[in-house]
Amino acid sequence: MTHAHHDHGKCIQNARQKADQYCRDNALQLTPVRKRVHEILLGEHRAMGAYDILETLSDEGLGSQPPAVYRALDFLQQHGFVHKIERLNAFVACSNPLSHHTPAFLICGTCKAVAEETTTHDVSALNATAAAAGFDVDRIVVEAVGNCAKCQDA
Repeated sequence: MTHAHHDHGKCIQNARQKADQYCRDNALQLTPVRKRVHEILLGEHRAMGAYDILETLSDEGLGSQPPAVYRALDFLQQHGFVHKIERLNAFVACSNPLSHHTPAFLICGTCKAVAEETTTHDVSALNATAAAAGFDVDRIVVEAVGNCAKCQDA
């Protein structure tokens, strides 16, 4: 699910460059498996499960063991390059990497496409409510399920 004005090639190139630069600047190792997992998710522009990613890696000779994929996804998620879509137990490349944001994921219940939008949610109100209850919020995930324009037209 992408917007009509979306330049997919530029999106991929920009995200790759940001990941490479971030890892260089922070002395982090963007291993071939980490890099390829990121590229797979960028190229698909949809949420993918770890085993779907593993299948692609295995076909390319980059690994056939689930821990390799999970380690790569953990690294990419920790550094803001991918998000986990809890509802689907799947991962999607971040459309706005390296920026502090609270994304909202629009999930099509029919075709399972996922679009990431930046929300204007006032997270300070949620943080205040959580703090009053003695809870410390680490992250907020907003997921909305509905039908994308393509599935509505079908």
